[in-house]
Amino acid sequence: MKFIVSSTKLSSHLQGISRVISNKSTLPILDSFLFNLTGNTLTVTASDLETTLITSLELDKAEGEGAVAISAKILLDTLREFPEQPLSFDINDDNLSMVIKSDTGSYNFIGQNGDEYPRMPELSNEANSLSIPVETINTGITKSIFATADDELRPVMNGIYFDITTEGVTMVATDAHKLVRFKTSAIQGSANAAFILAKKPATLLKNILPKESGEVAIQFDDKNAIFTLSNYKMVCRQVEGRFPNYNGVIPQNNPYKLIIDRLAFMNALKRVSLFSNQASNLIKLQLTANEMHVSAQDIDFSISAEEKITCQYSGEPMSIGFKSTFLVDILGNINSGDVILELADPSRAGLILPFENEENEDLLMLLMPMLLND
Repeated sequence: MKFIVSSTKLSSHLQGISRVISNKSTLPILDSFLFNLTGNTLTVTASDLETTLITSLELDKAEGEGAVAISAKILLDTLREFPEQPLSFDINDDNLSMVIKSDTGSYNFIGQNGDEYPRMPELSNEANSLSIPVETINTGITKSIFATADDELRPVMNGIYFDITTEGVTMVATDAHKLVRFKTSAIQGSANAAFILAKKPATLLKNILPKESGEVAIQFDDKNAIFTLSNYKMVCRQVEGRFPNYNGVIPQNNPYKLIIDRLAFMNALKRVSLFSNQASNLIKLQLTANEMHVSAQDIDFSISAEEKITCQYSGEPMSIGFKSTFLVDILGNINSGDVILELADPSRAGLILPFENEENEDLLMLLMPMLLND
């Protein structure tokens, strides 16, 4: 088979799917891309068995058809050095030797039999489906993925939970210290359903989605999920297990509420936390009338810092401790100029909410407190 393709176009598509390839592959052929030529369409697949990414390119000129696996590293490294130009691929169907010809040279490869590449899993007949705008799913994944866990004992925490109802879609991530709940009412499911998207495919989607537009079609059964975009298709195994009751841990009717400038708060945290104990990153928030004191200390090195920030607060004075790195992460994933802090008491979780949500969106972030020494 033969085909001609743009060097930069091919390189861009291969870069998009190459992140799925694992350094510790159990099957040698998974270190390769699967090229499949049918008519004028070239389909390229990369997989680690758990997650598979597929992309398609329309070619101006192609002859023959077939499938061949090509070393991902050699191909990517070669394409990276080319300026924009047409590349000619000539693959011998009998011995899988192949030649790539450019304007100035030729490069010889040996491929592997494409039939040896693992097949994609099929969804059951009872699979659920829905479509989500690219911008909506990109926002949900981007704002929640930082809260996923890396917990071998509780794998259900190592992903983003999609809770689909006839009223909307909720994406949730938690590591038991922090929790993100992103709700959208812009789309609704035809029935109540749910699945857990593992962290690796979620990260792959996060990298691909900004280049896409339109809708993302999602199909899923009790084992696998398929995400179909305009230029890519991802098939991934779900995280099996029951996700925690996330609504049950969100405190209701919090009596202490304040409004504060997000950037001023985040920058103060970054400065003050430099003086906190590096093992705990504990920072203390003291609330008084229309003022927040942010303080930290490291007794071992005899250093400390504090700052005052103006805020809107009229409740009783109170103090609460948080891990500064988690709080900075949360504030960094909210777009609103001001944020609302809702607190109940120093031993219960605090809620951080955007002062203004985007249309049809409801974002909530939760952070567990740390015990203060005083």
